[in-house]
Amino acid sequence: MSNIDSLSKRMMILLAAVSALGPVAMQILLPALPVIKETFSVTNDVAQLTLSLSMLAIAAGTLVYGPLSDKYGRKPIMLIGISITLIGSICCFLSNTIFLLIVSRFIQAFGAAVGLVLARAIVRDVYGATEAARVIATLVMVMVVLPMMSPALGGELMQLYGWESVFLVIAVASVFSLVFLYYNLPETLREPVPFEGLQSIFAIFSILFKSKAFCGYAFCVTFVSVVFFSFISAAPEIMVSVLNRPPTDYGYYFIMLPVGFMSGNYVARYFGRTISIDKMITVGASVGIAGVLLAITLHIMGFNQPLALFAPIALAVFGNGITLPNAQAAAINEFPEYAGSASGLTGFLQMTASAAAAQLVAFIYNGTVYPLLFLMLASSVVSLMLFHWGVLRHKGKII
Repeated sequence: MSNIDSLSKRMMILLAAVSALGPVAMQILLPALPVIKETFSVTNDVAQLTLSLSMLAIAAGTLVYGPLSDKYGRKPIMLIGISITLIGSICCFLSNTIFLLIVSRFIQAFGAAVGLVLARAIVRDVYGATEAARVIATLVMVMVVLPMMSPALGGELMQLYGWESVFLVIAVASVFSLVFLYYNLPETLREPVPFEGLQSIFAIFSILFKSKAFCGYAFCVTFVSVVFFSFISAAPEIMVSVLNRPPTDYGYYFIMLPVGFMSGNYVARYFGRTISIDKMITVGASVGIAGVLLAITLHIMGFNQPLALFAPIALAVFGNGITLPNAQAAAINEFPEYAGSASGLTGFLQMTASAAAAQLVAFIYNGTVYPLLFLMLASSVVSLMLFHWGVLRHKGKII
């Protein structure tokens, strides 16, 4: 039984790094997607499977790790997941066909999903419902730097050592994470939840889905994430074929997004004790819609430069940075006794929808920015609508 009252700054940084491992592994390869397409002589939608199926793997992982950690503890499940990441990364490096690369990326992402789920569950184990939202915002603010800076790193590695080198970076990061977690991560699970296989998992998920409030928060997280992952899946190709820029430029313009997201996280953290979670979600979702609308407007007016695409989307991501930590924490807080399962189910919905959106973007791409931007706008609006349907109407609130 855990008697931990708080997490040290060192442990928070460690949890943030482990949370970032999955997104970093996924996004560090983004600048190389056009190169992978040429290397293996495949179409854009086949190359896109290295991204979209890795999202699906993260979705599958989040579904499994949460319930297992509720039964067996956070630490052992975390160590198992990172070990799978290491194996997958080595297999990616050794892949010599597109099929092997896609399969290896699936294994890598499945393992790395463990940090996304369990970092939030660990925070919820240690902190109360109100404080968890602020702490998760801090966690996300630290975490987001690594994955959102990783495309720039991936572009440089690709230039210097070839696109395969990015997998060695993830393998080394996995080794360091395993060592530090083994010696420093405390067990935070207080009361194990009985686990009887798949039947038990589905029973817990059924309880969660019967809650309109949980669904409202979870689907809000889901469609806000679709906005971001749709963009990162299509933007590398748009930079090359629409904006006529080299693949490495994507990583540098992409830096605007972590600045926006971190600023949103800071707002969520700073006002977390004075403004309600539901109002913060509404404000953040509204800003997200405004950012995408601005991008569409600029391109209709003929501003077809990278800045006209990335700056408005950075504003949208600023709104996402306000919405996501609050909605994630609120979804988990609805059922604190199932924190791991709630976190896992939320992550599953988030990544499954994002994987589908990433592949959809590749299919509907027509050589312009508009299919991407209108998909992002639709997702932003749906996110806010589902939040109002599930949470505000259920609670009888008007914001």
